[in-house]
Amino acid sequence: MKKRYWIGGISASALAAAVAAKLLLRPKDAVWEQNREAIFHADYSRFVDVDGVRIHYQEAGDANAPPMILIHGFATSNLVWSKVFLDFAGGGFRVIAPDLLGYGYSDKPRDLDYTIARQAEMVVDFMKQLGIERAVLVGSSYGAAVAVTVALDHATMVEKLILVGAVNNNRPTRYLLMRLFGSPIIGDILSPLLVGSRLLLRKRMKRVYDKHSWVLDERRVDARHLPLSTRNAHRAIIRTVRRWDAERVSRDAHLLMQPTLLLWGDTDREVPLQDGERLQEAIAGSRLIVFRDCGHLPHEEYPELFTKVVFEFCS
Repeated sequence: MKKRYWIGGISASALAAAVAAKLLLRPKDAVWEQNREAIFHADYSRFVDVDGVRIHYQEAGDANAPPMILIHGFATSNLVWSKVFLDFAGGGFRVIAPDLLGYGYSDKPRDLDYTIARQAEMVVDFMKQLGIERAVLVGSSYGAAVAVTVALDHATMVEKLILVGAVNNNRPTRYLLMRLFGSPIIGDILSPLLVGSRLLLRKRMKRVYDKHSWVLDERRVDARHLPLSTRNAHRAIIRTVRRWDAERVSRDAHLLMQPTLLLWGDTDREVPLQDGERLQEAIAGSRLIVFRDCGHLPHEEYPELFTKVVFEFCS
C-alpha cells in the first residue's frame, strides 16, 4: 500500500513538473517577422499605433474605395477572413481586417480591460487613425458584438452592419471550456494548456472550419496555432472570458438604425439560429439569411456564396 502511494506521489510530482515546464517555456508573444511564412496574405499586413498600442491589420483594395472593416471573433485573428478578404477588395471595397487587442499579431497589454466595449473603442480609434469616417462593419461571432457596440455608440461611423453568427448574450460563458477559463487558479493553470494545444485546436477547427472539405488545411492550423501558443495570448483570452458581457447586444438591438444583415448557419452550435431570429425581429428592417448545412463560420465554409450575399446587400 505504501509503495502504491509512493509511486502515485512521484507520478503527481512528475505531472506537476511537466505542466510547470510547459507554462514556463511558452513564448511571450507571436512575432510577425518570425512567422511571416505561416501568415495568410502576409503581403497585405500593416501595423499602426492606436493609443500607444501596436495594431496589426491587413488592407487591400483601392484606397479611395468605400471602406469595409472585418472584425474577427473570440480566440482567433483576422485569419478567419482569409478566404473572402481579397474577393471583397476585388469587388470594389477598401477592405481592412484588424487583429483585435490581445489577438493575432496585435499587442496584448497586461493592464488592458479586455471587454467588448474596450475592443469597440479600439475599432473606433483605429478607424480614425486610418482616416476612415464611415465604413461597412462586418463582425463575426464575438466580433459581431464589438461591431454592434460601435454602431450603437458611434452610429454615424457605421454605413451598414453585417453580423455573422453574432454573440448576443452571456450564454457562451456556460460552456464547459469557458467555465474553466473563468475559474480562478485552476483556469490560470489549465486554460493555457488547452488553448495552446495544437491537437485540441485541430479538433475544434475540424468541427468548425472547412466543414465541407475532406482534408483540413494544415497550414491553416499552423497559422492559427502560432499566436495562440503564447503567454500574452493566454492572458488575453482568460481576461476576455472573465470580463465577458454581451447582453447589451440583445437588450439594445432595437436601437440599431443602420441597414443590418444577419448571416447564420443553420447548424451553428456556438450561437444557435434562434438567436439570429430574435435579433432579426428586434432590428427594424433587418434581413436574416441562413446558410444550409453550415456551422458558425459561413465565410469559411461557403466563401463564394458569402461574398455574393454581402455584395448584394451592400449594393
